[in-house]
Order: sequence, then structure tokens, then C-alpha cells
Amino acid sequence: MAALILDGKRLAARLNEQTAAAAREWAEHTACRPGLGVVLVGDDPASVSYVTAKERACAAVGFHSGEHRLPASASQQEVLAVVRRLNDDPAIHGILVQLPLPKGIDEQTVVEAIDPGKDVDGFTPVNVGRMMIGQPCFLPCTPHGIIRLLIDSGIETAGRHAVVVGRSNIVGKPVAHLLMRKAPGGNATVTVCHTGTRGLAGFTRQADILVVAAGRPRTVTGEMIKPGAAVIDVGVNRVADASAPRGYRLVGDVDFDSACGVAGWITPVPGGVGPLTIAMLMRNTLEAAQRAAARDSRGGKG
Repeated sequence: MAALILDGKRLAARLNEQTAAAAREWAEHTACRPGLGVVLVGDDPASVSYVTAKERACAAVGFHSGEHRLPASASQQEVLAVVRRLNDDPAIHGILVQLPLPKGIDEQTVVEAIDPGKDVDGFTPVNVGRMMIGQPCFLPCTPHGIIRLLIDSGIETAGRHAVVVGRSNIVGKPVAHLLMRKAPGGNATVTVCHTGTRGLAGFTRQADILVVAAGRPRTVTGEMIKPGAAVIDVGVNRVADASAPRGYRLVGDVDFDSACGVAGWITPVPGGVGPLTIAMLMRNTLEAAQRAAARDSRGGKG
């Protein structure tokens, strides 16, 4: 039997409707719209596409967005100067620096320059640390979206074995933590696999929940999946396809066709995890605006 498709696009639409309604209600009381500042360095096509999608999402939920584009030749100091201006701008509640940055710019230095109160990507050490010890924070958008999708789809995580393929700071590490934490969508036993893992299939075939964020197309095939498992494909890879209008098509890190015959649930690419990443970014931006207003009402304390 074919796997059930986990429709991230539909869930994202519902979450965005909720965010838009909350933002309208908040604006009626404050006469202020949540604002997102986006920093794009260079003209990488994938990054440009992501930024455009995020700006469209801002408009759809009634947020103010400001794009700050710098050439690929921009220095690290120029990028940091933009981040600092956004930190000081009261109309901007969330800051997103589109990654990856061009060579010659230290990404960690730039990320650490973002005010943690405006770190709606959840990447700064302050927010990562708070997440790890269970304090209130901005959760990384893609991992948070994955957890929301599992919960919304009724996929039980407590007591299940979750295997994460990939150990990036953006997806692999944080989603592993969220899956193991004592909270809804968590309480799983988690194994993390990576490029140093020997016998990857031996681990993936044990997974009740398999999250694949390897960054390589078709890393996981159907024969590597436990029958009935929930498969979350985070990958978005361009592969050449002469029959496609743009000369390429998007595929995930999972071989979708072979996986569908084995998995119980699976996310498509596109239309799975991607829309949820943006939806959670919108929610984080609204929360950042609300927190800023609360701080202002207390005279800037706390």
C-alpha cells in the first residue's frame, strides 16, 4: 500500500491563517505591524528563491518586510553593519540572514551578531542554549515545522525510535533534540547518523520515524526504510531534467518512488517541509513583536 502523503503545504496554510488573524488582532491594539528584516548577500538562485518566498509570506500575513541585498563581494564588516542597523531598528522585530553566506564571511560571527530577541531563525547561541535546557526561546523553523507536522498528522513519537540522518546546526542537531525532549512531539529515543556512520541502512531500517537531512539527493531508498515508518524528507536538491521547463527538477534526500511503497507516511518534495519552515518563521516573527511590545510596556526591562 502506498504511503500517506504528509501535506506540509496544507498545514502551513492553516498555520499562516492563524498567524495572520493573531497579527491583525495585535495590530488593532498596538497600531503596529510585525516587521521582518531579511539580509541577502550575493545572488545564489536558491537563496534568492527562498528570500522571495519569505517576503511573499510576510505580505500574506500582514507583516512589514525589508530586504537588504548586498553583493557577493561584500565584506564581513559590511554584513555586520547591516545586522547592527536592524538590531537597532524598532520597526524590525525579526532578523533573518539568508544562509549560506559567500566564502570569506564567517557565518557564525554574523549569526552571533543578531540580537537574540530578534533571532527568529533560532540560530544564535543564546536561543540554542535555551532550547537545550528547555527555556522559552525561538525554535529553529525547520525542526519546529517537522514536529508540528508529526503532531498534526497524529504520528506518535513517545517511546518510538527516531533516526535523524544529518547533523547540521540548522536541522539535524535541533530536530534530534526536539524529538527527544519531554514535550508533545518528543519523548522519542533518537539516533543521529552522519557522514561518519558505517552501515547507514542498518540504522534507518530501525526507525519508526526517519528524518533525512543529508543534503544529497536520494541518500535513502525504499530498501533502507522500515515498513510503515514515517519518513520526513528535508532535502531540496536540483537535478538536471531536460524535460522540465527550467531544465531541472527538485528532488529530496529520499528516493520518493521507492520509499512510497514501504513507508507509512512520507513528505513530498516540494510541498512537504519547506512551506512549514516559512510558516514557523512567521510565527516566530509575530512572537518577537509581541515580546518587544511587552518589554516596552515594562519600560524596557526583562
